[in-house]
Amino acid sequence: VLFLQIVHILNMTSAKIVSFLLHPEESLHSLQNRIEFETGISTGNQELLLETGICLDPRKPASQCVIDGVRGWDSYMVYLFDKSKTVYDGPFASRSLSDCVNYIVQDSKIQLPIPQLRKVWAEAVHYVIGLKEDYSRLFQGQRAAMLSLLRYNANLIKMKNNMVSASQQLKAKLEFFHQSIRLDLERYSDQMAYGISSEKMLKAWKEMEEKASQCAQAEDIGYLDEQIMALHTEIVELQKSPYARRQGEVMESLEQRAIDLYKQLKTRPPDHAYSDSTDMVKIIVQTVQSQDRVLKELFGHLSKLLGCKQKIIDLLPEIEVALNNIKEADNSVMQMQGKRQREIWHLLKIACTQSSSRSLVSSSLEGTASTPAATWLPQGSSGNAPPHPLSSLAAPQEGENFADVIQENVNYLELFSSILQEVRQEQNSMMVS
Repeated sequence: VLFLQIVHILNMTSAKIVSFLLHPEESLHSLQNRIEFETGISTGNQELLLETGICLDPRKPASQCVIDGVRGWDSYMVYLFDKSKTVYDGPFASRSLSDCVNYIVQDSKIQLPIPQLRKVWAEAVHYVIGLKEDYSRLFQGQRAAMLSLLRYNANLIKMKNNMVSASQQLKAKLEFFHQSIRLDLERYSDQMAYGISSEKMLKAWKEMEEKASQCAQAEDIGYLDEQIMALHTEIVELQKSPYARRQGEVMESLEQRAIDLYKQLKTRPPDHAYSDSTDMVKIIVQTVQSQDRVLKELFGHLSKLLGCKQKIIDLLPEIEVALNNIKEADNSVMQMQGKRQREIWHLLKIACTQSSSRSLVSSSLEGTASTPAATWLPQGSSGNAPPHPLSSLAAPQEGENFADVIQENVNYLELFSSILQEVRQEQNSMMVS
């Protein structure tokens, strides 16, 4: 018997306990099918919570809801909630009276012999204790719901912090992007008159600026932040509520009075004495009334807890969407920034190419101009000495020919033309890209 595993499920929608004998290595899904058969709550709407507020893991066997060891195994509860409901219509009817207790409740002044009265009052005390325990179990279920809500809230806070951090990073990147592209556009406009220009690139940069302005919409998470803050305030108020704390003091006091009354009856001699049950019936009635009151408060508070939890469940997908939008906008901004920087470096490359080609052409022209002068100078004379007056009429030296000089100039002209052609091709490719 000690090796048997029995799980007790407290259905919070009906305040009734259902117990199941677990089969060896039974899966949680199998147990949920049995619960559905007993309670009518579908497996998809079942939420099984431990006392700590942890939801049962569907990947683990059903034995996860049974504590190890002997002590407390027969009183340990798993709390069943219906996820399709956020309002629980408590209070529920109290446990039914036994026939003999119902007999004295119907007529509390009826006289019964002491031995028989002892048996009836013993059952009455058991009934009063049972009412208090019913409330205690339901209160523990409410506490499990509160702990589950706090777990969901902790997850919500974590996601909210990630969302706020991502939004702030996007805002900073957008500010940097706007400032840098404005500066680039100003500098580009200044150099268009004497430098390099590309209408297609200028249009692309302006489109980037407009697209960046559209990306700023992703960083607007104010509406979500307001909902989350309002929800936090509501959860804190629920934690501070007196209904979040145990309200069974009156029932505990009535339980003790019933026990003391029964002890007094046990001390009376059983000799042909009779007595009525007026005092015990008063305790029973007061306990039932007290249970009705505290259960009404309990289920009202529980409905608020479940309502807050549902709000969190509804908010989580919206935060996920906002995070994805922020990440997409962030990637878009970084891609535009990288593209614009590559285009700037491409412009710089073209400018450097043009500068080097001008230097090469100027140096070649200088060399061409100096070559004929050196050719016509007489041998042995320095470059600084004035030429002989008749030297210009002298015939060229042996091996020198005017055709060689002309051919050299033609070669330099062809080289200059090829350089200009390359520069034009690079400009055209940049405009197309």
